[in-house]
Amino acid sequence: MIKATNSSVINEGRNVQMCPRKPSDKTNTVKEQPESFSWPNDLYESPLIEERYEMINGIRYDLSPSPGLDHQLLATKMSSVMHDTCQSNGIVVVAPMDVHLDEDNVLQPDVIYISNENMDIVHGQKIEGPPDLVVEILSPRSGKHDKIRKKAVYEHFGIPEFWVVDPPHETVDQFVLDKGNYHLHGTFSEDHLLISPKLACVHIDLKTLFQEKIEYRQ
Repeated sequence: MIKATNSSVINEGRNVQMCPRKPSDKTNTVKEQPESFSWPNDLYESPLIEERYEMINGIRYDLSPSPGLDHQLLATKMSSVMHDTCQSNGIVVVAPMDVHLDEDNVLQPDVIYISNENMDIVHGQKIEGPPDLVVEILSPRSGKHDKIRKKAVYEHFGIPEFWVVDPPHETVDQFVLDKGNYHLHGTFSEDHLLISPKLACVHIDLKTLFQEKIEYRQ
């Protein structure tokens, strides 16, 4: 489930100090609620954080604490394949990992790729700036959030490539940035080899990827 809450003060960091709030709404409706919080000076004074959330245009969106098994199998397989082909060209990171684009936009893509040439966005244990590629794997309730809100933010901050993985339909939408706007480069299924037009090391056999999702059921 994804739920939105308004924020008041946002500084860099991860551990959240929040005032009491009403019990969470368990319906499917995205609901905004007023809530004040601030970031501590010590970024990792408490690394074990139960809550997962993103900041988009100053609004906090609470995320599900744990994705489903299919989601995690796909994220693990995709990151593994990208690591095998791109380990000498950059780094691959999987969620939960915050990408700090500015004070009002802190997102958690499911898979992140940062090239060696772009490594200056890595500051200590933080990512501060647009990666080269981000991947979102849809869950039953995240479609609108991933395909509309997050896509608009990734586009605005100039992330060169954005993929949307649809597990039930076993497809990947590949968006490529051109003159400041995302264009659908193609929609690919298990019959395709997914190749990045911007990152030469990135090529994924989608049949192998989606087999990872169903093998445990057989």
